[in-house]
Amino acid sequence: MKHLNISALNLVPVREGGGVKEAVEDMVSIAQHLDHSSYERYWIAEHHNTTTIASSATRQLIHYVLQHTENIRVGSGGVMLPNHSPLIVAEEFGTLHAIYGDRIDIGLGRAPGTDMKTARAIRRNIHDGVFNFDQEISQLRDYLKDDHDGVIAFPGQGSEIPLYVLGSSTDSAFVAAKLGLPYAFAAHFAPQQMRDAFEIYEREFEPSPQLNKPYKIACLNVIISDTTEDAEHLSTTMKQFVLNVVRHGRKKLQPPIDNMDLLWSPYEKSVVESRFPLAIMGDEEVAKEQLRAFLTQYPVDEIMVVSYIYDVDKQKQSYDLFAKIVNDINKQ
Repeated sequence: MKHLNISALNLVPVREGGGVKEAVEDMVSIAQHLDHSSYERYWIAEHHNTTTIASSATRQLIHYVLQHTENIRVGSGGVMLPNHSPLIVAEEFGTLHAIYGDRIDIGLGRAPGTDMKTARAIRRNIHDGVFNFDQEISQLRDYLKDDHDGVIAFPGQGSEIPLYVLGSSTDSAFVAAKLGLPYAFAAHFAPQQMRDAFEIYEREFEPSPQLNKPYKIACLNVIISDTTEDAEHLSTTMKQFVLNVVRHGRKKLQPPIDNMDLLWSPYEKSVVESRFPLAIMGDEEVAKEQLRAFLTQYPVDEIMVVSYIYDVDKQKQSYDLFAKIVNDINKQ
């Protein structure tokens, strides 16, 4: 197997018993925990019109994490580009680059990260952004170049901040391949088209100044603990989170419970488990075998960990155990 890199994606969930301030503090605490570890990058998502996730102002959160860390790369997972002008993205991230140097990534998504009513409130020509995703990425890349003509993104011009294409379907695979950019697939919530998307990306890839060969990232749900039983118990927080989405609820991230069957119907159970079927979950040995099996099917370059764990210390432990497993696999 090829050397595997690891990273983390944080949606900044608001936990039961806390508010936005506590969610942001948890975000920073986890980033600081990973700052001197083998994790390559720490990305923050963009979501709107929800009271369960506090990541609507993504760039401000990225700035705050950069301010409180020293080594780890920090970026967007992602900037939902249909919501934003490429020029403004270049200027905002260019300013961060001027302050913090080469520690910044820009992950780019083509969905609005919310419902269409909210998307229209964010940017009225929302459909233009979705259908012109590849063109807007090209515009952003031009703004970040050193020799761009026309309108200048300042700060931003010459920063050459690395761009990544995010996706949950085959559409974005074509875009990432055409532009020669790294490709991150959202298998943590939509794994169904991952195989086809990676095959398209590799087949259609065209080298670029940023990247000379395909680079694949898989975002996976990971929950590891001392015992498989404890990991399964911790996973009920994630299951409640997804159930809340299915029910269109606004509950905060809930503590784990002993029996999900007391909470969901058989139909809801099937929906939740079908929405989140791919996961690394168990104790060290179980999780290691699950990861090996995944890498055999999907020889990716990087795993981006997503974890909905209520107890932040348990979440940090899960990150540490996953890093240990990957280190063992990389040595073989």
